[in-house]
This record gives sequence, C-alpha cells and structure tokens, in this order.
Amino acid sequence: MDREHADSVLAGSMDAASYTDLNAQIIDQWVADGWEWGTPIGHERFEAACAGDWSMVLTPTREVPSTWFFPDMRGKRVLGLAAGGGQQMPIFAAMGAACTVLDYSEAQIASERMVAEREGYVIDAVRADMTRPLPFADGSFDLIFHPVSNCYIEDVQPVWRECFRVLTPGGRLLAGLDNGFNYVVDDDEERIVRGLPFNPLRDPSLISAEELPEWGMQFSHTLDEQVRGQIQAGFRIVDLYEDTNGSGRLHELGIPTYWATCAEKPLG
Repeated sequence: MDREHADSVLAGSMDAASYTDLNAQIIDQWVADGWEWGTPIGHERFEAACAGDWSMVLTPTREVPSTWFFPDMRGKRVLGLAAGGGQQMPIFAAMGAACTVLDYSEAQIASERMVAEREGYVIDAVRADMTRPLPFADGSFDLIFHPVSNCYIEDVQPVWRECFRVLTPGGRLLAGLDNGFNYVVDDDEERIVRGLPFNPLRDPSLISAEELPEWGMQFSHTLDEQVRGQIQAGFRIVDLYEDTNGSGRLHELGIPTYWATCAEKPLG
C-alpha cells in the first residue's frame, strides 16, 4: 500500500474518490495474504453446484434462503456487485445463469476469470468503482448479488439508485449490510469506545495510516441509509434477516452486526 497515498486520503488533501483506489490496493493485498472472502471455490464445490448442491452467503454465517432466488436461474442475467473473488459467481454459473461481476480489486477480478477458465464457463468480469455510475444499460440484469461491501464506501444511496436502474422490472437485489455495531466497540468487543457515524474521511482520528492496511477505509451506515435507502430508490423490501460476525464476543453473545435484504424492483 502507498503510505503517502494513505496519509493524503486521511488528511483530506486528495479527491475523496481516491479512498476507493486505496481500498482496492488494500484488498488486493488481503487476497494475496489468503483473505477468507477472496479465496475462490474449488472444483469439487463447483461440481456439486452443477448437481444442485449449493449455498451462498451475503453475510458471515447465515445462508441466503433459496426463496430469495428465482425458482429457475437458467438464463437469468446476474450481476455480482462488489462480489469478486470466485465465490458466488461460479455457483450462479453452475445454476445456468449468465454472469457479470463488477469489482474494483484487480485480484478479485483475476480470481473470477481464473475460476471461469478452470470450469469452462463465460463471465463478464468488469473492474470498476461502484461509487461511480455502473457501466451497464438500463434493465440489464434480473438479479444483483451484493455481499457485504458497501462498508467500504461513504455514500450508499447512489448505489441503490444505480441498482434500481440496471435491474429489469421484477428483478431482485440481494444485499448484505453492516449495521454499524462493529464500529462502536474496542478490538476485544468488550467496551463501547466510539460513537456513530464512523467516517474517517470526516474524522481522521478514527483510523491511522498504520491501521489502514489491516482494516481499509471503512464507513458505518444507518438503517435509514441501508434499508430505507433501497425503498427510496424505488425498491420493495420482500424479506430480510440479521446475522452475527461468526466469531468473537459479539457473536458469542448473539448480538447481530449484519443485515441481509431481498428487495424487488416493481413491475411496471
């Protein structure tokens, strides 16, 4: 990671969008270090998915209900939004979907292409920043799969508007969302040490340049931003659930730290 770049972002001396470039660099390094969410599925799991044995997650532990997907995914146009890494898109491909993935991490995009080549399916892998207008025409997709990732961007409302635009009427947005609670506790998850919102661009004291390689530039988002924001973009919330971190004290105490939502773009 470029230390000068990190210092400049935290000091607010560069264009605000540069933090997404920094996050892409950081995630590339996480992938190189064996990051859990950047490890592609193996051939055996792809084969099992082809045989109908599959599951996916939007958040750390809970599987997405099968009812959130279309009964027949064959031929459905799926966008994996900030979903690179070769974990979900291969499953959709095994289900017969036409897959596109958009991610800003070069390493995550490379993993998608590697798995597609290994398993012999076609994927449109697009490296792009989701804080910018999505490079797709209106109504391009039937389903968007968006695992927890908008915690790495400052403003989520434009993303919801773009998701609504590129979905066809009747299309679905499946999203994993951080509810913000992780940002208020200390590293041991025993004490409340911060208030909300968590936004290092507005308050650089929240994270140092030394800490950035471990955490990346992250932002808390409210229920208003995450769920009401989808409704304001035009979506109808069909279903939702909560999830925990999967490990640590908050998880042991059963304290939810994530939401997942299934939203639909109304017909007509």
